Amino acid sequence: MSLTDTYTLANGTKIPVLGFGTWQSADGDVAYQAVKWALDAGYRHIDTAAVYGNEASVGRAIKDSGIPRESLFVTSKLWNDAHTYESALKALDVSLNKLGLDYLDLYLIHWPNPASIKATGEEAWQSANAETWRAFEDAYTAGKVKAIGVSNFQIHHLEALTHTQNIAPMVNQNFLNPSDQQVELVAYNAAHNILNEAYSPLGTGKLIDLPQVSSLAKKYNKSIPQILIRWSLDKGFLPLPKSTHESYIQANADVFDFSLTIEDIAALDELQAVGELHINADQISF
Repeated sequence: MSLTDTYTLANGTKIPVLGFGTWQSADGDVAYQAVKWALDAGYRHIDTAAVYGNEASVGRAIKDSGIPRESLFVTSKLWNDAHTYESALKALDVSLNKLGLDYLDLYLIHWPNPASIKATGEEAWQSANAETWRAFEDAYTAGKVKAIGVSNFQIHHLEALTHTQNIAPMVNQNFLNPSDQQVELVAYNAAHNILNEAYSPLGTGKLIDLPQVSSLAKKYNKSIPQILIRWSLDKGFLPLPKSTHESYIQANADVFDFSLTIEDIAALDELQAVGELHINADQISF
């Protein structure tokens, strides 16, 4: 496995096995330089979102890199204020315009049950997601997106979507790391050919100081983040590490010259719930 290796999505689309996350990378020079460093380091999979507010900077870095568009995989996400058919299509156009791209490789519904939808009725998210997903399917059919998926969806959100979808989600991006392995959700995704993408693979930094992880870092002569990223890869996940420091960006990609043993993976599995857990998507206030 290498940085240019890929997973294959349900529709045959190839997606690089490691992505570069841009959450909390401030618009302007910070996000621009981070993405530029990532592309220089060999990353070809860039993950952003409308709500991150940095799509224009991400797009500028992509353009200035000179890398052919067909060699890149770019993901963005629909924010919570656009969960209708028309507004979803409009939001996609806005994201494409900011990124300076003709198409996205992957477009995701960012959250399944936004507060504004929830306020209109306890079960309103079901019809809102159905309408939004219809827009995604039409954008996919039109070639404006190469693959479609969701983020932060739990099993009941995915099950509800099955009643109206014509195309199943190809990706489910979730908070996944040794502290929150979401075993049942991961198994459900895998059983339905939905790729498990792992955001916050380092557990938002909460796993960095744990002795169980640091001992493995010494054993493999790797950094703690490299151990945690490798855990995601060995689990079959697609991790999305994020950094705005050039040396860390480079180091986070240097995870393909080793694999964890079954015993060491099991040791990291024992860290379940020692750090943060995922947010309940049905209880969000945004």
